[in-house]
Amino acid sequence: MAIDLRDLVEPTRTALCVVECQNGVVGEASSMPALADAVAAADLLPRLGDLAGAARSAGVRVVHCTFNVHPDLWGGNRNSRLFVAGRRSAVQQYANTDATEPADEIGFVEGADVVVPRFHGLSPVAGTELAPMLRNEGVTTVVVAGVSLNVAIPNTVFDLVNGGFQVVVPTDGSVSTVAGYGEQVLEHTLAYVATLADVATLVEAWSQMSREVTG
Repeated sequence: MAIDLRDLVEPTRTALCVVECQNGVVGEASSMPALADAVAAADLLPRLGDLAGAARSAGVRVVHCTFNVHPDLWGGNRNSRLFVAGRRSAVQQYANTDATEPADEIGFVEGADVVVPRFHGLSPVAGTELAPMLRNEGVTTVVVAGVSLNVAIPNTVFDLVNGGFQVVVPTDGSVSTVAGYGEQVLEHTLAYVATLADVATLVEAWSQMSREVTG
């Protein structure tokens, strides 16, 4: 059965979740330089800025899912190579600092955006307030973009699907740290559980709906 993308991402029941596109992850001073390099090489942030702008214009809530740590790293995970490397990094995602602010290209618009932080784990869904907040607002579809296709994006998609949400993944709305790997994840994993569409298609859908509302 063909899926009507416009109906699926109708603004009153859709949210855009931007995962870990914060200065300390995707910026020049990054705790994950290889990931920041991949983001820059793909020119990802301006594209996500366009996506967020279209979402806001259509009335879609933009949710920044950020990773944070306490000043002494208390309560953070230690049980994987990724977490160990993060603890050793010269750049830390200290809460309420520039490192956890959304990247300038995407920005934060008061009244149109919200931030849902996490202090542990790999997913912005598990163990956070994200899913209950979305349900309380009648959200049934979540568009997931950000970083990265190595770990956080698949984890986010799986958790949302397990929670009963419809998920849309922009095919050019994320990156991986290995050339070609992201495309494999999209084609052979995420396509089985989410709807795939490129950023331009989503921007056009939301822009059309915004024009229809404003006349």
